[in-house]
Amino acid sequence: MSAPTLVILAAGMASRYGSQKQTEGFGPSGETIMDYSIYDAIRAGFGKVVFIIREDFAEAFKESFEPKLNGKIKTEYVYQALHKFTDSKNVNPERTKPWGTAHAVLCTKGMVHEPFAVINADDYYGKEAFEQAYSFLTNECNDKTYCILGYELSNTLSENGTVSRGVCSMDDNNVLTNINERTKIYRKDGVIVFEEDGVETPLAENTRVSMNFMCFAPNFIDLCESEFDSFLDKQGMELKSEFYIPVVTGQFSKLGLGDVKVIPTNAKWFGVTYKEDAPMVKANIDALVKAKLYPNKLW
Repeated sequence: MSAPTLVILAAGMASRYGSQKQTEGFGPSGETIMDYSIYDAIRAGFGKVVFIIREDFAEAFKESFEPKLNGKIKTEYVYQALHKFTDSKNVNPERTKPWGTAHAVLCTKGMVHEPFAVINADDYYGKEAFEQAYSFLTNECNDKTYCILGYELSNTLSENGTVSRGVCSMDDNNVLTNINERTKIYRKDGVIVFEEDGVETPLAENTRVSMNFMCFAPNFIDLCESEFDSFLDKQGMELKSEFYIPVVTGQFSKLGLGDVKVIPTNAKWFGVTYKEDAPMVKANIDALVKAKLYPNKLW
């Protein structure tokens, strides 16, 4: 069986951050957050990394990553663009915002043929999470069984603004029963809340959430295609609607196509949503290097 593939979502416009955070150096030798994810994936046993990027910065992106990854892991590139998979559909001609993370995965159609994990480019997930993902992908993953790495909500907030999280509900066997994308989560007066239509609803500290670290069989890409058709029929004329991975994952369960396991992970997570998060990320990486969990220079 082929080694699993790591798919990295790196096509975001970084609008809240204010720069190309995917390629900003945070490590002591200029490493990006992606470098640490790829390093952990290689250690865990992944055989290929597929970068989903925008074509307009492909050349600079490849110049940054190809020299250091050459000979260490196979690399491939996919370009996410607004026009892809929208043939014969009515879409708003004024739209410039990408269609979202599930559309990004759909853009890998024809390129990913083995079990794969999906992660965000701007999140640090931790060595343990990649080991858990590799174990699932090589031992349990199939057309009817996917998984989500479930992080504790209290460990995933930003002190500098609201965050979006896929909030997981599960049964006694840790099988996903529902997933809701909450796009405005923050801490208020010591309590975590999400806001929707002006109404604040509390969330428990230990709520398990998706940080877009998920594991799929290749047939998930076909599901993304069929669900994207439905999405465009309903929301294709909107300027800012997004087609999210957690929504498609939830449909996999709702349609009775199979089970999605929520694998709790104690791995340390941190990410860069806002420019103000950068010093915290650098401090966390410095601490991991000081603890000798990573070398001072990865490559």
